[in-house]
Amino acid sequence: MSAAPEQQIDKVKEVIRGVSDASTAETRVILASLRPAEVANVLESNPPKVRSVLWELLDEEIQNQTLQHLHEEILGEFLEEMDTEQLVAVAEDLDTDDFADVLQHLPQTITNQVLASLDARDRARVEAVLSYDEDSAGGLMNTDTITVRPRHALELVFRYLRIHKDLPETTDALIVVNSRDEYVGMLPFAKLLTSDPTVTVREVMDTEAPAINVDTPDTDVARLFSELDLVSAPVVDENGHLLGRITIDDVVDVIIEDADEAVLARAGLDLDEDTFAPIAKSVRRRAVWLGINLITAFIAAAVINLFEDTIAKVVALAVLMPIVASMGGIAGTQTLTLVIRGEALGHIQRGNLLWLLNREFVVAVLNGLLWASLVAVTAALAFQDVNLGLVIATAMVITIIIAAVSGSLLPSILRRLNIDPAIAGGVVLTTITDVTGFFVFLGLATWVYA
Repeated sequence: MSAAPEQQIDKVKEVIRGVSDASTAETRVILASLRPAEVANVLESNPPKVRSVLWELLDEEIQNQTLQHLHEEILGEFLEEMDTEQLVAVAEDLDTDDFADVLQHLPQTITNQVLASLDARDRARVEAVLSYDEDSAGGLMNTDTITVRPRHALELVFRYLRIHKDLPETTDALIVVNSRDEYVGMLPFAKLLTSDPTVTVREVMDTEAPAINVDTPDTDVARLFSELDLVSAPVVDENGHLLGRITIDDVVDVIIEDADEAVLARAGLDLDEDTFAPIAKSVRRRAVWLGINLITAFIAAAVINLFEDTIAKVVALAVLMPIVASMGGIAGTQTLTLVIRGEALGHIQRGNLLWLLNREFVVAVLNGLLWASLVAVTAALAFQDVNLGLVIATAMVITIIIAAVSGSLLPSILRRLNIDPAIAGGVVLTTITDVTGFFVFLGLATWVYA
């Protein structure tokens, strides 16, 4: 490429503004110089009408390779315009797992037509991937593998490799299987290239290299790749028979998707609710969480209303009230985020949950005492009322402790109820901290100023 990707993308955007034939020709040349992932970025960064024009300027092979990098909503738009013959051509340009992902965005009738148009070998590979959950190792795997037997000499393996015109991408090792096609180990290329050609595969293969069960969740697969620094790993069924392999590029996609989900979950959204979702769909899904939030706001307002007379007598309470709830909310959110992350990484299990609860309790007490003292002195001086300082200090300590304990326990409780804590945890925690903060603060004030 003659220029940096960012520069080329900027140039594409600049050329798009033109309307002459020359600008169209230049745009076609620039698009042809970009990688598929960069083309996808250019398409997504333009309005639908411009996006359609750009798509028509791409060669068929680039179009097919770009599909796997497009957001689901935009991918669906382009797939609607493609016939069965074009979809079959996509299968020739994509890996099996990537093509299976594309098919999952089509109606079942269209998927069946495409599968029927594939040759028997390709159809069997795609159907094998489609038969598994897309968020499992089976949904991630590629059935394109190169296997060798333990009894073969390395010299024979070299001759076998030379028969292939090319190797599957991200191939860092050969998979070793026995006569029953059961996984027995890996033969890294480093061993293959540096060992005596006369020795057998059995003598140099790595029998400790892990195989991944086909039903393993994709998040666990990503964690295994991270912990063991894997580039690829074999996938087996419950009987140990080799089914395919997972490569690092697929794992990176999982990590990015999980990170996107974590960011969107904080606002009560999911991956269907981002930039490219249809307006009606976004409105419907967001309205649910806005409604839930409104209900929790009414609950907090009802608690405040219980102490209307106290607030009328001591107006300073209305000024200081948000401080208590806010400090509790922050303390709880810190703990909640820490616990959700720890569970996702496998750091927190049932065995150490009690230890974590005790740790968060101590942290909450110390932080509560520190900031409550500061706020108490400030409030007492500002409003010339020592009792007010004692009330807000006590309320802050109690609220922060309750918030920390709630943040520690909520993820486990929500998971038992089959609710995603990343989405619902923030809403529930906010309700707890607001209601607790207002009730404790105003309740103490009512008792002190009675």
